Amino acid sequence: MRSSNPVFSRRGFSRDNGYAGFNTAPQAGGAAVGTQGNPYAQPQAGNPYAQNPYAQQNLQQGAPPQAPVTAGRMTIDDVILRTGTTLGVLIVTATLAWALLPIDDANISRSYGIGIGAALIGMVLALVQSFKRKASPALILTYAAFEGVFLGVLSNIVDNRIADGAAMQAVIGTMAVFAGVLVAYKAGWIRVNRRFYGFVMAAALGFVLLMMVNLLFAVFGGGDGLGFRSGPLGIVFGVIGILLGACFLALDFKQVEDGIAYGAPREEAWLAAFGLTLTLVWIYMEFLRIIAILNSSD
Repeated sequence: MRSSNPVFSRRGFSRDNGYAGFNTAPQAGGAAVGTQGNPYAQPQAGNPYAQNPYAQQNLQQGAPPQAPVTAGRMTIDDVILRTGTTLGVLIVTATLAWALLPIDDANISRSYGIGIGAALIGMVLALVQSFKRKASPALILTYAAFEGVFLGVLSNIVDNRIADGAAMQAVIGTMAVFAGVLVAYKAGWIRVNRRFYGFVMAAALGFVLLMMVNLLFAVFGGGDGLGFRSGPLGIVFGVIGILLGACFLALDFKQVEDGIAYGAPREEAWLAAFGLTLTLVWIYMEFLRIIAILNSSD
């Protein structure tokens, strides 16, 4: 299965990347180890990270099989540390942008222009990392820095000019969604399987297409386009966006869990951090949009 996140689907924990399975060497008279009950395992090929690469050669020479090599494998601590570092950089630059880029009448255009420029640079860096075959910590942290500048400016504008306290409300909402999805996933209330993945991807594709059409109408027709991102419809689509973000979190948790179980190399923890950061930013922006719409209609 490929993740909803372009980070994971490009190089991450997908079934065709070489470690999407436990040691899948078949046992005598039995199925491949780790493939029973696992829809993502690939019984046709072994997992080079789940066994000694010289195991087959040793068996052919009559030597006893060796224990799997575990050094340098990704752990949950690695994912937490990298995710915390990435989010930390984003939060620091967002705070600096909030404090150093004024949004008064004389400076709001310049500050907003800087924020949009940072967003475009962050988007380019995200695309570059998504198409790289290996994680680049410097690239990921640079993306987080520029994304933080954009979020800092945008949050400051919404918080001070539209809805007082909107940024904190959006942060609390994002944290609540993250915690809720994590608890539901660990409790088994959310079952990430092929059907779940297919439904989420179809819904996400439809959502993105509608937003693109709305943007085109707004650019060429003026106003709010088809109204999908403002007014009552904007609130509805904002809620849908948050629900999709929650589904993406579940998919990301599954990919991280599989990567750890299947022996992904430690460097993949940076990709996990990058993917989780992308999803959390999405959820935060949807919350911020809903809060802004609710307060602008008062």
